[in-house]
Amino acid sequence: MSDTIKLRRGLDIKLKGEAEKVVVPLRSRKFALKPTDFVGLRYAKLLVHEGDEVKVGTQLCYDKYRENIRFTSPVSGKVVGIKRGHKRILEEIQIESDEKGESIDFGAADPNSLSAEEITKKLLDSGVWAGIRQRPYSTVADPETKPKAIFISGFDSAPLAPDQDLIVHGRGKEFQAGLDALAKLTDGKIHLSLDAKSKPSQVFTNSKNVELHYIDGPHPAGNVGIQIHHIDPINKGETVWYTGPQQVLTIGRLFLEGKYNPERIVALTGSEIKKPVYYKTTIGASIEEMVKDNTTNEALRYISGDVLTGKKIRKDGYISYYDDQVTVIPEGNYYEFFGWAKPGLNKFSVSRTFLSKWFKPNQTYRLDTNIHGGERAYVMTGQYESVIPMDIYPVMLVKSIMFEDIDLMENLGIYEVDEEDFALAEVICTSKINVQEVIRKGLDLIRAEMS
Repeated sequence: MSDTIKLRRGLDIKLKGEAEKVVVPLRSRKFALKPTDFVGLRYAKLLVHEGDEVKVGTQLCYDKYRENIRFTSPVSGKVVGIKRGHKRILEEIQIESDEKGESIDFGAADPNSLSAEEITKKLLDSGVWAGIRQRPYSTVADPETKPKAIFISGFDSAPLAPDQDLIVHGRGKEFQAGLDALAKLTDGKIHLSLDAKSKPSQVFTNSKNVELHYIDGPHPAGNVGIQIHHIDPINKGETVWYTGPQQVLTIGRLFLEGKYNPERIVALTGSEIKKPVYYKTTIGASIEEMVKDNTTNEALRYISGDVLTGKKIRKDGYISYYDDQVTVIPEGNYYEFFGWAKPGLNKFSVSRTFLSKWFKPNQTYRLDTNIHGGERAYVMTGQYESVIPMDIYPVMLVKSIMFEDIDLMENLGIYEVDEEDFALAEVICTSKINVQEVIRKGLDLIRAEMS
């Protein structure tokens, strides 16, 4: 069974630097597990020390408040650094790979012959469980509960997003094994959403144990939060789980091979990349070898993820756990005198402020990080509603979070949203409000209140 959901609201931001559909092996010896990638992991307890030898699947740390949730090494080698930040929060566990790929054997098994408890234990012991998240809050899923449904977005609509069809091509067996394992973890359905504007991979369309949905519309059509809202909305007290295609492949390989195989295909994108391509690498790889001699000679912003929701990293930084994209764009460290008064034939414009909207509606842009102004009065404009295809009052929700009115936040739909669903609202916000930061504050507040 499948259906098509048409979304009219949203915005596709066309940037320069889309990755060529060529997959290149990436040889890197530097890797890191970053506990800060996991929402809600306030206290990660170390299980290793600097100088320790590790294998693929060796447990590195765990959640102090949910001790059964473990985080494991993506490579074999030696722990060469433990980086801590403000208040000694654990930020990075750095590992130098020995390139041997020695793995802990967790035992191959057919997920169809296992119970939900056995599947859960294998996922927890191997650290693969961390790839499954839950809404609300976007934290690592709670293994003590059962979700009403599991969602997988089979496409990404963010700027320069990687092609998920390319990533899963030829991997139908692993993908199906992952789906079979997930199907045992819920009494509800597994919803797989695909792009109605393209021809999806047969890996997706031939999948069993799923209900297919086709989404037709601009970004954020690929966001799992938007898909949940239109397929099976979350009410107070309900939980849904979600994951991505590459995480499903990792789950499948665990059961087929009996080993944690954290392989990732990552798109290197952005206007400042000379040769944007896809790289075959491993979770937590350093981007140093990707960008070496492959960027322009300007002040640059390196981003793990896309330009809307990604995290700033160093030139020798590490790809975040859930990301399959690295973006490099110019820094916006300049002031533009009377920029708003110029014709702007080559300027990005959501409205019809600049001539580019009239004369070059389909051009791609080289955008930087400049926000072109500072925070100002927060007024009702109707802008947010034009890019958030959800039946909510987004400005009122943001204001209720600012006031810390929990009852109002609940009534306005806080349980259905996440930062990424408001990323476009932040881009077009006339008031220059850090909307994503406000949404996360609200989710953390609600989570603390409910715990």
